Amino acid sequence: MRGAHSTADSAVQAPPHWLRTLALLLICAAYLQGGLVKLFDFGGAVAEMQHFGIAPAVPAAIAVIALELVAPAMIVLGVWRWLAALALAAFTLAATLMANRYWDAPPEARFMLMNAFYEHLGLCGAFLLIVWEDLRARRARRDRAMLAGTKGSALQ
Repeated sequence: MRGAHSTADSAVQAPPHWLRTLALLLICAAYLQGGLVKLFDFGGAVAEMQHFGIAPAVPAAIAVIALELVAPAMIVLGVWRWLAALALAAFTLAATLMANRYWDAPPEARFMLMNAFYEHLGLCGAFLLIVWEDLRARRARRDRAMLAGTKGSALQ
């Protein structure tokens, strides 16, 4: 059965580069938007940190802006993609647990907070898939390079 599964997997084509790039941009869109809004309204970013009880607020706002702008760029460009995706997954989970606590909300606010909570969990899942795919691709490249090196040394 494993052989049939491997054959089916090898028949599936990778998406075109432009489509993969677009998909990664769409997954990261909220972070790019959030980072830019915070960058251009730094006072608002600091107020947001204070609202959630994060201190010191100024360094925290700077760190969040950096993460929200740099990590998506790393993901889209493929620079330590797995690490950037893991960082955004962890950040998203922490922020979601802090900001979307629907179980503590008054009844009139629960529905929207619950939706936001589970949407953010979905983003965490997307980032974990990016981590897995990037690490799998890195390992495949390393294995091919090692195999090519072995073949080359055998021919000499």
